[in-house]
Amino acid sequence: MKFCSQCGHSVSQHIPQGDSRLRYVCDHCQVIHYQNPNIVAGCVATWGTQVLLCRRAIEPRKGYWTLPAGFMENGETVEQAAQRETREEACAEVVNLSIYTLIDVPHINQVHIFYRAQMLNPHYAAGEESLDVRLFDEADIPWSELAFRTVSRTLECFFADRPNQVYPVRSEAVAPLAGLAKPQQ
Repeated sequence: MKFCSQCGHSVSQHIPQGDSRLRYVCDHCQVIHYQNPNIVAGCVATWGTQVLLCRRAIEPRKGYWTLPAGFMENGETVEQAAQRETREEACAEVVNLSIYTLIDVPHINQVHIFYRAQMLNPHYAAGEESLDVRLFDEADIPWSELAFRTVSRTLECFFADRPNQVYPVRSEAVAPLAGLAKPQQ
């Protein structure tokens, strides 16, 4: 950050009085510019025993498969964001959402929250951010072609929990991949 979004003057980094972290502070109007993690919301959307996956049409990880998910917008709940992203990426409507995984990705300042959800009907299609959308049986999940570790981890948990039909809310974190300058989540 180089300029204040309030007054347009330059900013510098320092620890404001009463704070404990380095922040961007306007040298002119003294506004503190807090930078906080982004929330990614999505769904493990199912139709019967199958799971809905989208092949990404955008970077990062273009061409790889993912659960329908994306950044939460201002003015919506996390659940609404998960429903909207599923609609945008897979043209699918979901109901009966239940929070399932909350995965911290601190090295890229994100929190990924996935809900379990049922598709309202078997209708889906590729949205603008998807090259392809399909329903997969567990045996056919393209594990080596999944875009993000948070998606892999959520699906691993889902298929491990499904035989007993007990889906505890899971909270964990992922670390950066070793040897990568800009690791994928």
